[in-house]
Amino acid sequence: MQTSHMPGMAAVLLTWFLILGGSFCHATASNSAVLVDFSTTSQTVPQGWELVVIQGTPQVHLAQEGETQVLRLRSEEASFGLQREVNTSLHETPILEWQWKVTQLPDGGDFRQRRTDDQAAQLVVAFSSRHFISYIWDSTAKPGTTGKGWAPPFSKLYAFVLRSGPTQLGTWITERRNLIEDYQRVFGEAPKSLRGIRIQINSQHTRSDAESSWKSIVLTSPDSSERRLQLTQMTEPYKRR
Repeated sequence: MQTSHMPGMAAVLLTWFLILGGSFCHATASNSAVLVDFSTTSQTVPQGWELVVIQGTPQVHLAQEGETQVLRLRSEEASFGLQREVNTSLHETPILEWQWKVTQLPDGGDFRQRRTDDQAAQLVVAFSSRHFISYIWDSTAKPGTTGKGWAPPFSKLYAFVLRSGPTQLGTWITERRNLIEDYQRVFGEAPKSLRGIRIQINSQHTRSDAESSWKSIVLTSPDSSERRLQLTQMTEPYKRR
């Protein structure tokens, strides 16, 4: 476990300078690579992952939801996350797919202001020790908002707001993002590789509480992602019965 007292995202990104290394992640024959599946792990912090605490006491545990086991994070004026090193090309598997659910938002969280830069759920993607993208569920900023986040000197982070506010609280949502396209949109060129992934929660700036849950994170090809989407749409009505 590592501890830092730097504010918010700047502290999160600084840890990447220290850990980015040589762990490899290879796609399988089905053109997908599972970065984590919390339904199959017996450890709160799975093998290959690391718990990093920025501030406060981390509340991390595995929870049962129906027949599925999930990871649940709760922040009470805290900031922490789980991260792992990755070193893989995105040529065949540019789609990042994950499932998240937010059950409590930090009061007044808004990534556009340093004093309110709190989110119940964010997925930070490291492409190098200097270039990052954060996909966030913000309390205030509207979905579709993209902007620069707070980062240490000589590094750049862009935040993509995918969800916002309480409308979808308590609902599991599957996200799919083309990492190459998103990187090109903000950095103006194609990424060389994927270097790391971080699940993050924080509510220390707004001095409030936040809670979110996660199921899995997968790298996949566009075709495989489409097939997974079709399968989900076919089976979802039966799961709700």
